[in-house]
Amino acid sequence: MAQNFFSNHEVYNGESCEAVSAHDFCLSAMACYPNNPYMPILDNNSNASTLIRQPFSDEIQDHKRLKQTVSTAESTGSNVSNLYNEGSSNNNISSISRARSSSSLNSLSKLHFRDHIRTYTFRYHAAEAIEEAMINADYQESGTEEDGSADGMRLVRLLVACAEAVACRDRTHASVLLSELRANALVFGSSFQRVASCFVQGLADRLALVQPLGAVGFAAPMMNIMDVATDKQEEALSLIYQNCPHIQFGHFVANTTILEAFEGKSILHVVDLGMTLGLAHGHQWCALIHSLADRDGQPPCHLRITGVGLSVDRFRVIGDELGTRAKNVGISFEFSVVESNLENLQTEDIKHQDGEVLVVNSILQLHCVVKESRGALNSLLQIIHKLSPKVLLLVEQDSSHNGPFFLGRFMEALHYYSAIFDSLDVMLPKYDTKRAKMEQFYFAEEIKNIVSCEGPARVERHEKVDQWRRRLSRAGFQAAPMKLIAQAKQWLGKNKGFLGYTIVEDKGCLVLGWKSRPIVAASCWKC
Repeated sequence: MAQNFFSNHEVYNGESCEAVSAHDFCLSAMACYPNNPYMPILDNNSNASTLIRQPFSDEIQDHKRLKQTVSTAESTGSNVSNLYNEGSSNNNISSISRARSSSSLNSLSKLHFRDHIRTYTFRYHAAEAIEEAMINADYQESGTEEDGSADGMRLVRLLVACAEAVACRDRTHASVLLSELRANALVFGSSFQRVASCFVQGLADRLALVQPLGAVGFAAPMMNIMDVATDKQEEALSLIYQNCPHIQFGHFVANTTILEAFEGKSILHVVDLGMTLGLAHGHQWCALIHSLADRDGQPPCHLRITGVGLSVDRFRVIGDELGTRAKNVGISFEFSVVESNLENLQTEDIKHQDGEVLVVNSILQLHCVVKESRGALNSLLQIIHKLSPKVLLLVEQDSSHNGPFFLGRFMEALHYYSAIFDSLDVMLPKYDTKRAKMEQFYFAEEIKNIVSCEGPARVERHEKVDQWRRRLSRAGFQAAPMKLIAQAKQWLGKNKGFLGYTIVEDKGCLVLGWKSRPIVAASCWKC
């Protein structure tokens, strides 16, 4: 039964080759979770049963298999079509594997040790993703729990099999799987059905861009939809700010840290990278202005905010609103705009005056500058370092959506966004239109960008907080531990609509998570 959905062949994407299949992912998950009630459906496969009894033998076989890749694109295509036949026997699979092994063993070099480590890491994340999907699939109405769990497991298998077929550029099989997924991944279904519908859209878009087998890479889209914010996307972002803790958490932690940096200072300057994340109002800076006015002692003599971005007219409207608020509380205020994207920002664009205390603020922005070459991000970090800010506030999605292999990113994104959709299920009613707008016009756009885009078009390159630590340390920044855990938990506790979310401290950073899954991480850095 498992062979209907997971094939035992190497996986390709436009940039790299993954010598591990979705079938291996599933079997590895079975080895990691032998007591999972959903895994016995594969027990009729003798190989799976062997793996459950002897997990270490599976590692040995995978180690050998990692040394072998398909010698030609044609042999890959024929193997894929053979392996996806539902009636294929184990003998046929074995003969194909032996033929592939003998034809390629002498033609290609061995993989490096880091490739072995990366592959086993993917297996681990795959097991986590399947387990998380099963937990989400269990969230069904009474009386249908057993059927819902079976449907959820089947949906996971279909998604993984479809992702593998797309990675292999198998248009025929991927199209069949997409048709079946569209019939089962419902926009107004369970939380996992809804998140699956977003991944189906991404897989369909990626399949449309796939070049024929044997060509290199993926065709680039004419325009990246994430670059043009529609009215619906702006409304969805506003709803997320109001109903989810992700952005509010970043604003609270950043402003609290900025107030500490400005303590006792009278001339203040904030550089906002990305300027308010695209929100129609300067929520973060309105709160900061009122906090500065209420602080002990004298309010600052002068506050200057510099916004960086391309939406100059919108920024100036926000600047006028902030100026009115500052005037009402007796604070001298100045607002300026640097019309530039972050990749083209120059040191001289930021006007630094003598005697002012400078802080740099980045809320969910720097991941858009992470590219394959890393040059753009390194250049930006060097520019920020030259400005010598008192602190750099960094808030980013805490997930690994920028790995080198498509299937690894797919699995990690499925795990991450399943948690987010699960949280929306708890916070909002099932047929709430606000939830549908947030899911379809914001989170779905992120998912589609992660799944369907490559090269410069892929801007949602989220990374884990440990990766940001390494990047900033190499750029000359030093971590400044945040001692705000008590205040942050108190802030979260006051928002009754955020039940189920947690805040923990991780090596000086604060991490907002849904249950046990990290969602957003905030960190502070000094030069």
